[in-house]
Amino acid sequence: MCDEKRVDVEGLFHSYGNRQALVDVTFSVAAREIVGFLGPNGGGKTSLFNILTTLAPIREGTVRLLGRDLADEASSVRRYLGVVFQSPSLDSSLSVSENLRHHGNLYGLSGRSLKRRIDEVLEQFDIEDRAKDMVQTLSGGLQRRAELAKAILHRPPLLLLDEPSSGLDALVRRRIWGYMDALRHSDDVTIVLTTHILDEAEMCDRVGIMDAGVLVALEAPDVLKSRVRGDAVYIDAYVPELLCRKLAERFACNPVVVGKSVCVECQNGHEFVRDFVSEFSEEVRSVRFGKPTLEDVFMKLTGHSFKEDRGEP
Repeated sequence: MCDEKRVDVEGLFHSYGNRQALVDVTFSVAAREIVGFLGPNGGGKTSLFNILTTLAPIREGTVRLLGRDLADEASSVRRYLGVVFQSPSLDSSLSVSENLRHHGNLYGLSGRSLKRRIDEVLEQFDIEDRAKDMVQTLSGGLQRRAELAKAILHRPPLLLLDEPSSGLDALVRRRIWGYMDALRHSDDVTIVLTTHILDEAEMCDRVGIMDAGVLVALEAPDVLKSRVRGDAVYIDAYVPELLCRKLAERFACNPVVVGKSVCVECQNGHEFVRDFVSEFSEEVRSVRFGKPTLEDVFMKLTGHSFKEDRGEP
């Protein structure tokens, strides 16, 4: 992995009126790295994405993309960015190749070199046989591959993706990720993305957990999961606060209440479940436990459920 910084963010704040959307966000991304920002709605992902793609102004803090200060050189930076938005940006009434040709024209590409490049990206994403098909006739997965082909047509060194797998099934999602992983090595591309899909975040080199505008952590998925020691036990209780106090007293552990559940980190979760169910069975609706996931990490670091909507503008 190259140490060259292609994204360098320091002390970034952003607000909408009195609502603080980003709070002192600082991070960097190296060449050919895939970094995902994970969080529920309202975590700050969209605000960060809008700033990185130059759609929102920088009000406080510093953002450097590809060595250029975004506050002063946004116009010159745009030509080096590939962007895939969550909402479709292809013209559904045009064919795949027509969409790519018009996009290439915007970046000064034309003639035989443009046709050659279109053929290359169509082959790269295995959609050369759909080049003449109208976009509106394609499945969601094929449309997403066409969006990615369009985004890299002009050979950008930095690819920014907003929820790239949203609405796609798991099989299609993994195929798309296979293309992206190959792309960073073959085309020297750095990828920064936002997601609320946990298994998508698992495939990133590093994951940034965002909550209420704060970048809570940014580490490799396995490093993040190691923060939860042993097994993660979730108890759906009739009165969570009461059961939480009883568990802390009886088992000398540190349970926390998240929503309607009591969460406990412990070694040998199967033994803990056996012991507490034998004593408090009438206070428990259901129990689940297993090895830590990124959702467990999120709850440990933020104190609330990953599915909780925080209301980002």
